[in-house]
Amino acid sequence: MPGLHITDQQVHRYMSQRRHHTQAVAAAKAGISERSARRIDKNPQLPSQKKRERHWRTRPDPLEQIWPRVEELLKIGGILSVTIFETVQDEFGEDAVPDGVRRTLERRIARWRALNGGEKEIFFPQHHEIGRQGLLDFTVADDLHVTIAGQRFDHRLFHFRLASSGWEDSAVVLGGESFTALSEHLQDALWKLGGAPAELRSDSLSAAYKNLDVDAQRDFTRNYEALCRHYGMTPTRNNKGVAHENGSIEAPNGHLKRRLDQALRRRGSRDFLSIEDYRRFIHQEVAKQNRRRARLVDDERRVLKPLPPKRTTDFTLVSADVTRNSTISVDRITYSVPSRLIGYRLHAHLYDDRVEFFLGPDRVMTADRVRVKHAERGHNIDFRHFIGNLKRKPQALRYLVYRNALFPTHAYTRAWQALDAALDARQACRDMVALLDIAATGNCVDALALRIEAALDRGKLPNVAKLKSEFLPTVRSRVDVSIPPPDFAGYNHLLANAQVL
Repeated sequence: MPGLHITDQQVHRYMSQRRHHTQAVAAAKAGISERSARRIDKNPQLPSQKKRERHWRTRPDPLEQIWPRVEELLKIGGILSVTIFETVQDEFGEDAVPDGVRRTLERRIARWRALNGGEKEIFFPQHHEIGRQGLLDFTVADDLHVTIAGQRFDHRLFHFRLASSGWEDSAVVLGGESFTALSEHLQDALWKLGGAPAELRSDSLSAAYKNLDVDAQRDFTRNYEALCRHYGMTPTRNNKGVAHENGSIEAPNGHLKRRLDQALRRRGSRDFLSIEDYRRFIHQEVAKQNRRRARLVDDERRVLKPLPPKRTTDFTLVSADVTRNSTISVDRITYSVPSRLIGYRLHAHLYDDRVEFFLGPDRVMTADRVRVKHAERGHNIDFRHFIGNLKRKPQALRYLVYRNALFPTHAYTRAWQALDAALDARQACRDMVALLDIAATGNCVDALALRIEAALDRGKLPNVAKLKSEFLPTVRSRVDVSIPPPDFAGYNHLLANAQVL
């Protein structure tokens, strides 16, 4: 048919029919014209073997005038096609280089680069021997849009994975890419796995080094190498800024977050009551994926290195003195401690999510770790540590430096604002301290907060006396008990029986 190219199959059919039929009949059976049949008889070469390149143009070349300039621009490393188009359009004008030739130019540039461009980077597929390599990374998980008790929860995920079997573990990281988070969660993963790979691969951990001076960077490196040495692993890193060299963890980072996103969609809510609830959710989802690889994981576990007898340090150690304010300063955060520790030197173990305080070998308390921006300071104050002294000196509350941090919930902050506005200074302080004393003595912070909120919502002040009687009922008077004197005759009877025996 006119306008259609003859195929190899049509030529084969024509030549087969030509042995038994005339040229016209064979051409008709092959679906070609007699003129095409005559050409095939003269040259039986298949169409696929013939050169079809056209050596003439059907219209003028729209790039002929600008192409020498384009080739000059192509010598600039990393220049984009759109940049070249905009440059020549600025130089030659829109009449010479209209918008309609942009796609033509981009196709011509792509062909030029294929024929004359430099070498491109090659991605070499790797064979992963079982038990040889484990990989770790931190990945930002803000795009999961998780909330804790209705509050936005920006966080990272620590991700460890075996390159061969694909066994993985993940943990919520509240801070940044710190050695503390790396050490704690890596060791958690290794002890869950029950063994250690021969090599531990990571990226350059640039975020961990970002705000560190040279000495701190050396400390980070030494600590990281010591951690790997403790488990018999050889630490390796990919080149800085070349993420695909750690591709066996970079791509699974995306897979992990995609699975979590799908699980959150199935769950129907991205809100969790607490961080611990969210951690359990992640653990369950990761465990599901590991069960799917159970056979491969079992094979790899058999060749992993055995774990050492115990874990190594997975915290940062800071020592500081307890001030006469009954506080201790750790990493720009002021933590309150029981007043009995004033004057003592405590050792603080800084984990990713908590701080544990020790007096010698004894742990005296644990507090949630508070994080602030680099130039700021923060407070973690437990009002129970101060309530005994505040009862004796309630006026100290008014201008207390960390007064707002002292209130356990927003309800108590509202109560203070209402009391301070309605009462004189002394009475406001006494009533507020009394409310805190009720919360501490009755261990009823949340229940009392609900009662305070209800009173304030009605436009009334909390009734301290009524709340005290409700949450701290007085001890009832003792009932006199009459105990009759013992009957000594019974003892005489026992003695008599003993002599008989």
